[in-house]
Amino acid sequence: MKEDYSSLDLEDRIVYVLKSIYDPEIPVDIYELGLIYDIQVSHEEEVKIVMTLTTPNCPVADSLPIKVKEKVQSIEGIKKVDVVLTFDPPWSREFMSEEARLELGML
Repeated sequence: MKEDYSSLDLEDRIVYVLKSIYDPEIPVDIYELGLIYDIQVSHEEEVKIVMTLTTPNCPVADSLPIKVKEKVQSIEGIKKVDVVLTFDPPWSREFMSEEARLELGML
């Protein structure tokens, strides 16, 4: 499914899509949760996303990176998506946005 968000630049479109993916155990999207460490977009419209999980034993360790790749790949104009899973540095609550902390009652 191709969505129309042509008014946004490519990186903003990627963030928009990432904010539609939720951690199945925490009612916050993976972007605000701080699971996305880096987004790189090349001149050839190839994307590299460096992400982590809340724990190495996360039940969606196999499926979440695939979901991220598929959703970002569906953005018009993107030719290739590479999702790199890392645990360095390990995720911690400090990586969460203020919005996510507010949503979870941590502020």
